[in-house]
Amino acid sequence: MSGGVGAGPPGGRGNCIPMTPSFMNLGLLNVGSLNLGLSGALGSPDLSGTSLVIGLQGYSLVAFWKPLILLLFFVPWAWVITKIYDKHAGRFFLPRRMWNLIHLSAGTAAIAVCLLMPIKGEAAFWVGLLAMIAILAADIVAYAVVANKDDRVPENFHIGFKMDSLTEKREAKAAAKQQSKATLLIRTPDKQIVKVPEPETPEFELRLFAETIYSKAMAGRSSQVDIAPAGTGTGAEAPYSVSSQVDGVRVPAETIPASQAVRVMDFWKVTAGLDVADRRKKQQGNCTIEHDGVKHVVRVTSQGVPGGVRMTLLFDPEQAVRRKPVQLGLLEAQATEMQAIIADGKGLVLLGAGADQGRTTTMYSVVQMHDAYTSNVQTIEMDPQWAIDGVRANKFDADKEGAEYSTTVRSVLRRDPQVVFVAEIPDQATAKEIAKADLSRARVFVSTRADNAVAAIEGWVKAVGDAKMSSNNLRGVVAQRLLRKLCANCKVGYPATPDMLKKMGVSGDKAVTLFKKGGQVLIKNKPEVCPVCQGGGYIGQEAVFEVYQIGEEERAQIETGNMTGLRASLKKRQLPTIQQAAIRKAVDGITSVEEVTRITAVGPAPAAVPGQPGAPRASVAPAGS
Repeated sequence: MSGGVGAGPPGGRGNCIPMTPSFMNLGLLNVGSLNLGLSGALGSPDLSGTSLVIGLQGYSLVAFWKPLILLLFFVPWAWVITKIYDKHAGRFFLPRRMWNLIHLSAGTAAIAVCLLMPIKGEAAFWVGLLAMIAILAADIVAYAVVANKDDRVPENFHIGFKMDSLTEKREAKAAAKQQSKATLLIRTPDKQIVKVPEPETPEFELRLFAETIYSKAMAGRSSQVDIAPAGTGTGAEAPYSVSSQVDGVRVPAETIPASQAVRVMDFWKVTAGLDVADRRKKQQGNCTIEHDGVKHVVRVTSQGVPGGVRMTLLFDPEQAVRRKPVQLGLLEAQATEMQAIIADGKGLVLLGAGADQGRTTTMYSVVQMHDAYTSNVQTIEMDPQWAIDGVRANKFDADKEGAEYSTTVRSVLRRDPQVVFVAEIPDQATAKEIAKADLSRARVFVSTRADNAVAAIEGWVKAVGDAKMSSNNLRGVVAQRLLRKLCANCKVGYPATPDMLKKMGVSGDKAVTLFKKGGQVLIKNKPEVCPVCQGGGYIGQEAVFEVYQIGEEERAQIETGNMTGLRASLKKRQLPTIQQAAIRKAVDGITSVEEVTRITAVGPAPAAVPGQPGAPRASVAPAGS
């Protein structure tokens, strides 16, 4: 039979039909010369004797280097998933099984897309490769984004993709070989590596002690370390205290001899590029510390105090004050009131908080509520923490001959700015310059030290020294305190009793679950210290606010010194007070009732938090972070 019908093999039964050779390209796989023969297919209708012969000829992979390229991308992805992400999810109690399923699905989809790309020719491989890379990259980024937003993952354990330069890596590796027992890579302000002294020398022991102070602080999630005279004893061996702050609470300090304290402070001064010989003037500088690939900026501040020198090591100062307005913690009614204050655009607004209660962070957040590209927005600061794009920062240099803060403020206000933030009110002259300024077309925010709205107003009146002058331009007041947030990984829930809810001023119509600190988690049915908060039960801080516009009625009461009437007028607004805002945070499970009691207690801080810094209730002072 013509047209491809030929005789079968010798001894065969019937005829054989050789099929026309075909070619199939699936990106990686070539299948060529496929011959299929059916003996007897055209001979007898009896198929009982039919023999099936399948011959594959030319079955091969196209270009051996193509699978190698696939592995070049697939293997690093698999390593990241198994060695980093899986351990990260397990450490912080993220949904590990769910994420492993997602990763497995992404890997399977990537391979399938690469092999089954419905395109002919050489382009199939390259399009499939790009699709595979996109899927694997999306999987890696998705986990990082979701995990970084989870409250159970501390900020210093967030996943980032910043790549160090090869030069820095080589320098770090070379320096690490010289470290011996010294584990930190320390750089001066000009990026020079601080060399490690020879082992078994006094300088080497000093280096190890300085590193120990830093490492303990990092391990304990401290935001800063203070080295200062302990206030007892005299002479070279008078004790110094080394204390730190964790989530705004000062932890118990350890004491060291004065001679050792001076030496370690001198080490940090040299590292930050400060003058070692000057032990009286306030000095400030930065250094960078790297450990296990993680970098931190350390702001070193040294100043003479009664009994010696005080030094503060502040970790990542710019990062500490970076917070978007929506992250401040304002309740809905307070956010609306704040927007109304911002929209008014003229007069004076007070920003009040106690020492280390987040005034600087709030100030920078309020700065961000203004469009610095369409408005002239300026700040006046002694110690700028963050350079915001479009905002002109006027740094006051107290060491400059003839410099006066009040003169600087007056000079800035005469340039017709639209928005000015004054971070410090060091004297009455500065307060008066602001109070008497023409603010009919400008807005000035003043940072004051006070723990509630009325106290902030009282402090402002006292600073100006004239009730009428101080009330003329006043348009708003914002006060705040910081409370600690419960660790989402180990907090313990319990039902609130009706009596408890009544004391809190919360309606008891519905069941309410409150939470208290835990500090432990069950791992294989065995209680262990929570790896997220390290047993403290709290992690991070959030502000609670009072936000009020000041109208004609309130200004009249301020002018006459009627603070009782002022409180009544503000109460009529039915806006949340600091205490009410804190209770709302407890009901929402953000903090505990115990923490609400701690931050709203009148008088000295409770004994449960020794060393908690206090602040005058109605004084005006430099802003804290």
